[in-house]
Amino acid sequence: MSRTSQPPNLHRREVLRFGLGGFSTLSLAGLLQSRSRAAETGNDQKPTALILVWLPGGHSHLETYDPKPLASSAYRGPYEPIDTNVPGVRLCELLPHHARVADRFSILRSMVHTGFCHQQGTHQLLTGFPERVLRQQPLYPDLLSITHRLRYDVTRQLPNYVGVGPVNYSGPAYLGNAYEVFAVHGDPNQESFSVPNVTSVDEATSNNLRRRIGLRQQLDRLKAQADHLDRMQALDAFEQQAFNVLTGSEATRAFDIRQEDAATRERYGRNRWGQQLLLARRLVEAGVDLVTAQFSGDLCGGVGNWDDHAVNANCFEAIKYRLQFMDRAVAALVEDIYERGLDRRVMVVVTGEFGRTPKINHQKSTGKRIASAPTGTMQPGRDHWPRATSILFAGGGMKTGQVVGATDTRGEDATERIVGRGDFLATLYHHLGVDYRNTMFDDYSGRPIPIMLSDGEPIPELLRAGSTARSV
Repeated sequence: MSRTSQPPNLHRREVLRFGLGGFSTLSLAGLLQSRSRAAETGNDQKPTALILVWLPGGHSHLETYDPKPLASSAYRGPYEPIDTNVPGVRLCELLPHHARVADRFSILRSMVHTGFCHQQGTHQLLTGFPERVLRQQPLYPDLLSITHRLRYDVTRQLPNYVGVGPVNYSGPAYLGNAYEVFAVHGDPNQESFSVPNVTSVDEATSNNLRRRIGLRQQLDRLKAQADHLDRMQALDAFEQQAFNVLTGSEATRAFDIRQEDAATRERYGRNRWGQQLLLARRLVEAGVDLVTAQFSGDLCGGVGNWDDHAVNANCFEAIKYRLQFMDRAVAALVEDIYERGLDRRVMVVVTGEFGRTPKINHQKSTGKRIASAPTGTMQPGRDHWPRATSILFAGGGMKTGQVVGATDTRGEDATERIVGRGDFLATLYHHLGVDYRNTMFDDYSGRPIPIMLSDGEPIPELLRAGSTARSV
């Protein structure tokens, strides 16, 4: 097996000791300096990319991608299935925009894992480790952080992993904080939206940055005092990349969603989620490899996520409220990547950490809010359900207009083409060109750990014809 070693680390206090404290405007360099390896893609084209649309709390598969009209009233909700533009493929009536573009995505209805809580479910899906402990951060690095680490390129003017709403409970673990997501927390629908540290700088500031770089480079005596010459030389490159990001135009242009015309912005929906996905499309088109968009907050109704326990919300009112925004945004993104010729390079994945209990329960509301009745009112809910999760896949050059797998008539258990967390990860790694069978990193103790922590193979129905894995 090949083994990928950790990059050297130079902590902020060491930078200060080396006399770089005055270089505060380029503090980005202090973060970038430990990211020392670039991806080898083997071709001159932009590498494959992934947009992960995350539904935190877990979406009900019965009210989205796997309706169960024949189930009894104890299981089925109030909504009917509708036909799509693909004969035989039916979705919940709350997804009319999805129904228009069903020929451009595939639905997996048979994802199964064992993580019954949010942390466990997220960690299992994104790391492959069969986590059963409630950890706020993963014990092992997730797929996004690993790919970020493998593809890091000091010459880029754009971050290669951006969270336009970072995924809860994810992170790089022992890869180190240098491989955290570039987080964008603002609302792209607001006129005041901007991304800190990614804005154009005037000529005076640019010249000042150049002088600071020049001053540091003149301090050759510090190199003689350094314990590791290679670290000082590497720092030059990281400073240069920080300078490129701060003074270049690529990042500024990619994040400037105002460059989109009014019709396009309206097509995605003039709300936070719609503009998150429009920004995600802009980023991958500009060359960003990995983008997450977490759909949480006020547009969820209830308690700001998809966790539709009866104490939080009336599950049927809550999902009806949020799907009006999610349906439009996701359908627009799917259409857009095909219309703009991004469909072979970019894969879109829409999922949460698990599905919801098919059997409906009733509990007292904990408070009046969007989609929730006053305190003490009995209302319906669905709880956590990792035994059946539905996931949307689009792009990636895959065959589309299909349903993969099935659950029983009540939506309780997968009955056909059962897929595990390892298969899910292998599918994404395969698209991203990661050699998931032979790549490993050292953990905190220096022990090499493979990046695939569960057995799995790419889901063949979701692979492009004649595709073969390539390594980065």
